[in-house]
Amino acid sequence: MDHKVLDQGLPLLQQAELNGKIVLVRFDHNVVKKGVIRDPYRIDRTLGTLFYIVAQGGKPILMTHVGRPRDKKTGKIKVDGATSVEPIVAYLESKLHSRFLVPSFPADDGGIAAIDTSINLAIKQVRQGEACGIYLPNTRWFAGEESPGERRESFALQLAGLADIYVNDAFGSWQPHASTFDVTAHLPSYAGWLLQAELANLGQVLNPQRPFLAVVAGAKYDTKIGPINALYEQVDKLVLGGVIYNTYLCAKYGVRIAGVAESDIKAAEALVAKDAKQHKIVELPLIVESDVLGREEGKYRTLAVSDLQPGQELGYILDIDPASFQDPAVRQALGQARTIFVNAVMGFTPHFTDGSRALDTSIDGNREAKKLYGGGDTLQEFKDLNPGLYLSVQDDAQYYFFTGGGAVLKAIEQRSPYGLEPVAALMDNAARRGAGG
Repeated sequence: MDHKVLDQGLPLLQQAELNGKIVLVRFDHNVVKKGVIRDPYRIDRTLGTLFYIVAQGGKPILMTHVGRPRDKKTGKIKVDGATSVEPIVAYLESKLHSRFLVPSFPADDGGIAAIDTSINLAIKQVRQGEACGIYLPNTRWFAGEESPGERRESFALQLAGLADIYVNDAFGSWQPHASTFDVTAHLPSYAGWLLQAELANLGQVLNPQRPFLAVVAGAKYDTKIGPINALYEQVDKLVLGGVIYNTYLCAKYGVRIAGVAESDIKAAEALVAKDAKQHKIVELPLIVESDVLGREEGKYRTLAVSDLQPGQELGYILDIDPASFQDPAVRQALGQARTIFVNAVMGFTPHFTDGSRALDTSIDGNREAKKLYGGGDTLQEFKDLNPGLYLSVQDDAQYYFFTGGGAVLKAIEQRSPYGLEPVAALMDNAARRGAGG
């Protein structure tokens, strides 16, 4: 990796003295669904950091969040196998032929109140080489991980009390919680290898080789307004998909599409007005309308965007017809781009997947562009729909797959990867240490 592309204020793992130290590492191993690993990609991307720590003589304590065990309405935290780290540990042990200890702590409806002294035995075993490391329970099982006030500060102090050094390698966990943010106030803190790679490649999105084309889709327009507006200012061409594209079509052509909120249509009018002057949006000309939220023969059909009429009422628009990617304007935009950023699933999965498949193969036809994919759903769709292509590009320098789509969009909105609060916390920590604090 070319570290010169990273901000010089970012403290790097390779600058840390690790020999004989207990190293607390925050990963984003949030890949478990109902007790089963859906895709180990995010785990595999962190193995370099884990290997480096051990090779340098460090003793790792690993942690991650899994799912959303906290009920937003009641505040209760459900501690059970559905959001356990056990499948992650089993995967690591099979992959690395090493043993990891998973301590357990008393829990109730409020989650785990504290890390108690029983963990000291596990730390002793790791120091003596009886295990490769410790994997803490799901950080969101702990009452203090997301809570405000004293409980959160107490949890951050408990985490810091376990170790000599803190490493953040959890790019996808961009929200400031105790295990990603607060703990940096108490330990020397560094960016792991994956976090470094993600930040370096974010630079290619924020300062791209041009022409720069972005493809963005989503299930709801209002959650993407900020990133879409920021992207629009940065790109040369923009392709929309999913409900975001449906919302744009409603706002531009005066049609109504089932499932698109009036408030979102209103919000999209500003983008339509802006594009009337700048002409950056590349419209996909053929859309798939369905009478039902599913794929039933005889109940879906292809429509041409050019045939839309003001006041027209449409059913659900659930996919992009693959023939759209043969349209001359679309082919030209994709073919001329030198940087392509994709955070998009084009169709209503798992029923409509043709649009996403065609998008990925069309983008691959551009052999000159740097192609950067962001987001778990985007990556999963790519892998499921084009498995041969996915495998063939794993070591292709023209491709990069981010492990966190939300983090990428947040950085785009802020126009800097260093504004992400956990990343800023690492830099603040280094500044304090540099000042003798």
